Amino acid sequence: MANNLISIFTKRPFILESQELKDLGSKLTTELVETVLRGFKNWRSAEMFFKWASNQCDFRHNCYTYNAIALVLSRARQNASLRDLAREMVNSRCYMTPGALGYFLRCLGSLGLVQEANVLFDEVKRWNLCVLNSYSYSCLLEAISKSGNVDLLELRLSEMRDLGWQLDKYALTPTLQCYCNAGKFQQAFDVFNEMHGKGWLDAHVLSVLVVSFSKLGEVDKAFELIERMENLQISLNEKTFYVLIHGFVREGRVDKALQLLDRMQKLGISPDISIYDVLIRGLCKNKDIGMALQLYSQMIELGIHPDVKILVELVSCVPEERDMVWLLEERPQDLDTESILLLYNSVLKGLVNIGSVNKACGLLRSMLGDESKVDIEADNLFLGKELVSPNTTSFEIIIGALCSTGKLDEALGLFRDMNRINCPRSVLLYNNMIDCLSNADRLIECYELLDEMKELGFHPTHFTYNSIFGCFCRRLDVMGALQVVRDMRANGHEPWIKNYTLLIKKLCKHGRAVEACNFLDEMVQEGFLPDMVAYSAAIDGFLKIKEIDRALQLFKDICERGYCPDVVAYNIVINGLCKAQRLPEAQDLLNDMLEKGLVPSVVTYNLIIDGWCKSGDIDQANLCLLRMVEKEREPNVITYTTLMDGLCSAERPNDALKLWMEMEENGCAPNRITFMALINGLCKCNKTLDARLYLQKMEERRMIPDAFIYVALIDAFISNSNPNVAFDLLEKMVRNRIFPDSYDKNTGFLKQAISTLSEDPRTSSSVKNLMALGDIPTHLISYEV
Repeated sequence: MANNLISIFTKRPFILESQELKDLGSKLTTELVETVLRGFKNWRSAEMFFKWASNQCDFRHNCYTYNAIALVLSRARQNASLRDLAREMVNSRCYMTPGALGYFLRCLGSLGLVQEANVLFDEVKRWNLCVLNSYSYSCLLEAISKSGNVDLLELRLSEMRDLGWQLDKYALTPTLQCYCNAGKFQQAFDVFNEMHGKGWLDAHVLSVLVVSFSKLGEVDKAFELIERMENLQISLNEKTFYVLIHGFVREGRVDKALQLLDRMQKLGISPDISIYDVLIRGLCKNKDIGMALQLYSQMIELGIHPDVKILVELVSCVPEERDMVWLLEERPQDLDTESILLLYNSVLKGLVNIGSVNKACGLLRSMLGDESKVDIEADNLFLGKELVSPNTTSFEIIIGALCSTGKLDEALGLFRDMNRINCPRSVLLYNNMIDCLSNADRLIECYELLDEMKELGFHPTHFTYNSIFGCFCRRLDVMGALQVVRDMRANGHEPWIKNYTLLIKKLCKHGRAVEACNFLDEMVQEGFLPDMVAYSAAIDGFLKIKEIDRALQLFKDICERGYCPDVVAYNIVINGLCKAQRLPEAQDLLNDMLEKGLVPSVVTYNLIIDGWCKSGDIDQANLCLLRMVEKEREPNVITYTTLMDGLCSAERPNDALKLWMEMEENGCAPNRITFMALINGLCKCNKTLDARLYLQKMEERRMIPDAFIYVALIDAFISNSNPNVAFDLLEKMVRNRIFPDSYDKNTGFLKQAISTLSEDPRTSSSVKNLMALGDIPTHLISYEV
């Protein structure tokens, strides 16, 4: 009867009103219906039979027939049908055993229908359709655990405790799973420790935790748990090993995946080709080709025949041609044309990767049927014997390599050769060629290829247009660049910031800041809002040609358009104002930054401090330092150097020395420039002894000062009637071979100092001795001497 029913419901045409079906309908039993449902291979036939059986007189489904169709629908992943079935079962008031209810809940859970499982459980309880027990709850917890809904799970656990049931292993296992899925590892470990204390740990429980750690990227924790399992003499099963190895490789932890492979093999579990495939791919991605080749050899020894995909991965990554040869020797025999082409392309890619672009190009030529000899060891293995025509990928590999190595004309030749073999081109190929031509400033050919693309039905991408746009920008061809911008707007693409920023910077560098500004305005009219970086470059351009007011006006205009200038933009304007000695306006901009919530950088404060120092208002500079500290901006070595130089220029050397001490107390180490600024400033303030002391400190730190520092010190000691120290400093210059060049402004000062020392009876003979030995360059010796 079961076979007859299955046959009737699967053959076509299907006649629902046939006499045979009517006769069989009167003989239905729940056992027969259950048997028939389990015998269907197609879920639609099973569902049709189930509904037909529901309508037969004197027949009523029981919990087992409901479970039979639930299994069919869950395996077929028919969520909507299974959801309807759950409602129908409750509406039919079908009584269920605890085991049958648990089975149905698991079917719902397997499809992620957690809410439906929860509702079914409550409805069954409400209508007293089942005597619920701990097993029923455990199955519900298992369904909930898959969603990671911790609140719902804890609510059901609380119900179980209120009913007086002790939480057993089967309730705690899905609880552990739920906490893991929700990423609540502390709670998961609490459950784990509770199960451990009660001796309920087994391979399944531990695998749940390990796999969850792996899925969440916690590879080290997962591996630590695996080691604990070994101490407990619990082993992972084969399926878990497979899941973990794939998971570890996905997280980039091939090292741990390899350790798992070793453990797996020691347990006598033989890995299949999928394990070797994922490990070899992971190793190749990490550039560990040596280990990848070892695994490949292991496969061969174990009699596992590598497929073409593994070979392709390895051939394209190995560092030597001889490795390619060895791999190709082990290739599967009787490959189809598609597989042979995959191998060819992997050899092309491999040769390119090891820098043998000429050999790769020669191989492609041989595939085209050219007579040129292929200079590669692998030629004797299969190249030439199993010749296939190259495909688009073959040309993409070689043309891309030729373009990147500057062999543009050779790339163009291959590109044209594709027509000869009717090989279709791709957008990638056109983009590569157009990009290289634009970089070579060959715009006419770029447009020829662009027209060709369109004729063939290819849609130029943002990369296509931006390659041409970049060429116009490098040419400083504003009109051409604008035309490409219009083309991009018409085709839904945006110009790259780096291209038009380069155009703006180069225009400004050549004194064409007005054109740069006009170009940005044209971009706005075309519907593109230029990046703040480009506007900053235009503002900087105006400042460099001393158009301060135009720079300020542009800055104000972009603020009015809704732009929010960043700290870099403010710094550019502040720098220009400071250089123009318009310090109050620079200070106003700093205040504007603070009002807008922008945090001025150390550079911002340094610019203003330097401006005040150069204008001679050292008190304002010090005030700016205080504001800087108040805003929790740590002064750096440039801040201190600028201020010390300013204090010395204001003839306040003692304050400069105090600032030096403050700098060192704050852990800011002086650099070579700082030392020289202080020494030079102290010399100007006639603090020669202090200046000499800091020179010694500088030399102790193995910092070599510039010639002007020695000149300043020598001049200062001569002025203080201390020629002996001045001569000692001159000797240091001689020993270190540090002298100003003939065109240096310090040359005159040093020349006069040497003349003075040569005439002083205390140093005259020593100076003349240095001259006689040729230790002093001739351009520093006065004719009179």
